[in-house]
Amino acid sequence: MSVSNSNSSPIDASNPLYLHPSDHPGMILVSKQFGGSGFGSWKRAISIALSAKNKFGFVDGTITNSTNPSLWSRCNDMVISWIINTLSRDISESVLYVQTAEQLWKELNDRYGQANGAKHYQLQKSLCEISQGNTSIVAYFTKIKSIWDELGSLSTVPACNLLRKKRNNDLYSFLWV
Repeated sequence: MSVSNSNSSPIDASNPLYLHPSDHPGMILVSKQFGGSGFGSWKRAISIALSAKNKFGFVDGTITNSTNPSLWSRCNDMVISWIINTLSRDISESVLYVQTAEQLWKELNDRYGQANGAKHYQLQKSLCEISQGNTSIVAYFTKIKSIWDELGSLSTVPACNLLRKKRNNDLYSFLWV
């Protein structure tokens, strides 16, 4: 299926600038509203939804407005609407005036995506204290797996890559890369 624009050729449904007739600004892509906690799971859910709609490139900056500025602007506004619809009222009001989906995504990541030492500690403590009790092995494993996944999703300080380069007479120089 393709949609044509009055001043350009038809847009194929696989094109990221394509909007399906059922796409609208009030659409809610994920069922869980983000209110300030659980950013990792919300981010994962919204990333999957945007990827399924072929629109994740708007938030990661890989889809630029150079090809067709009017269609890009329309899709960018749609993605902003979809993201804002999943935010609590307080958070949505604080990001309402961003110009691009990429800026919105970056702002949310900067604000909520940083690893929180207290959260990391709380998850590790939960993992140490969890017990099967009367629950099934499946439910027990599901609890453990969800904690492991959340721990794994916390952003950490990236490891620095220190390269050692051999020089004359076993002297070494170190390069940060």
